[in-house]
Amino acid sequence: MSQLYNSIEPNVIDDEMVQKAVEEQCPEDIGKLAKSEGINFKDVTELQLSFRNILQIDNLWQFENLTKLQLDNNIIEKIEALESLVHLVWLDLSFNNIEVIEGLDTLVKLQDLSLYNNRISKIEHMDTLQELQIFSIGKNNLTTLEDVIYLRKFKNLRTLNLMGNPLCDDEQYMLFVVAHLPDLVYLDFKLVSDTTREVAVLKYQDLTEPLEREEARALAQLEEKQAKQKELEYHKTAFVEYLNGSFLFDSMYAEDTEAAKLAYLPGVAKYLDSGVTYRKEFVSVCKNLFNYGLKEYEKREAEVSDFYESLHEALTANQQEGRKIILDFESRNKRRLDEIHNASSYDIAESKRAEYKEDILQLSEALMTLEMLIADQLELLADKNTIVNAINASHGIHLLKIDKREHDILSNTYCWQASVTEKAFQNEIDRNRDRVREIVQYIDNRQEMLDNIEILEPTE
Repeated sequence: MSQLYNSIEPNVIDDEMVQKAVEEQCPEDIGKLAKSEGINFKDVTELQLSFRNILQIDNLWQFENLTKLQLDNNIIEKIEALESLVHLVWLDLSFNNIEVIEGLDTLVKLQDLSLYNNRISKIEHMDTLQELQIFSIGKNNLTTLEDVIYLRKFKNLRTLNLMGNPLCDDEQYMLFVVAHLPDLVYLDFKLVSDTTREVAVLKYQDLTEPLEREEARALAQLEEKQAKQKELEYHKTAFVEYLNGSFLFDSMYAEDTEAAKLAYLPGVAKYLDSGVTYRKEFVSVCKNLFNYGLKEYEKREAEVSDFYESLHEALTANQQEGRKIILDFESRNKRRLDEIHNASSYDIAESKRAEYKEDILQLSEALMTLEMLIADQLELLADKNTIVNAINASHGIHLLKIDKREHDILSNTYCWQASVTEKAFQNEIDRNRDRVREIVQYIDNRQEMLDNIEILEPTE
């Protein structure tokens, strides 16, 4: 199944190897030119690296537009270094020493994948390959039929090869696979017949129906999530994300520990109760802003659409006018040249040449004038941007003044509050001291009076 490399020199993909491979697959004349002038690997769409004793995949990041890659018949042990090949459609890793399916996450356009004749024991780590149509994983170490269930997620899979795996020895192998992959057209290089499909469905419907219900539920959840994400992206485009509910209000108080402390102070509860009304009014303002933002977004989109439509009309009219000018010039071109060639004298020929040169200058001026008209119109747009920027700057200055006034009001309010609190606190301290002094004096006075009382001894 796998290949050994005890007696051969293992290789790693390097610049020399890929350069040679690209030159070899080019036609002879183009290959010579590529060899002399060099090749831009970004222009290469197909690359064959078969039978090169490759042990490790590397150095393929330069082939960013590659659609077909052959790495079969090597001694590769690990799928790696393919993440930059995002346009890959066809990948052949057959006849290697791979044990684990991995490193394919970014290959979302992959349609044809061959892992035939490796050492793989489990089908896994392929979730992102939703475009997969052909999958060959025959002659590996797959032992359980249940591994096939993983392939149900690939809705475009039509051709599957599992031949040569231990699981194929199960007498129910074909029916199990066909029942769990109902859209399969070819299995192990054979067309799946309608009869086989019907027998398989009946035999395993008790197993497949729960799977279908679970998949339908998961699909519904995914579609709901995608719909919410799409709606959120729309809101972000309109700059009003999360304003259609209580998110902003809740986020203000989520980490506000001081507000929680206030709840325990005497007399504060009644003010907190009014916070329900405040929350309701705050959310209402946010929703109004949200709706206004959506309307403004639609208005902006309509304006942009009108702008590009008008620009397209202007460019089309400009091009038509330019084409007309060129056609008029070309209609005179041959006649002008003939007049120069057939002139009866040198002076006449030079005169005709001068006239033709003047025609060319007029053509240039006419075409450049047309182009400048478009440029001038776009400059008007730039002038509008300047005006808008000036308005925004002016608005910003006004907001700064308003913010400063708000800051002054709040600052003065805080100072007044602190002054009143401090004064009341100081008055209370003074009163307390006076009161304590009075109490002490009063007690001392009463104690003194008591001490001064003479008690007469009783007479006998």
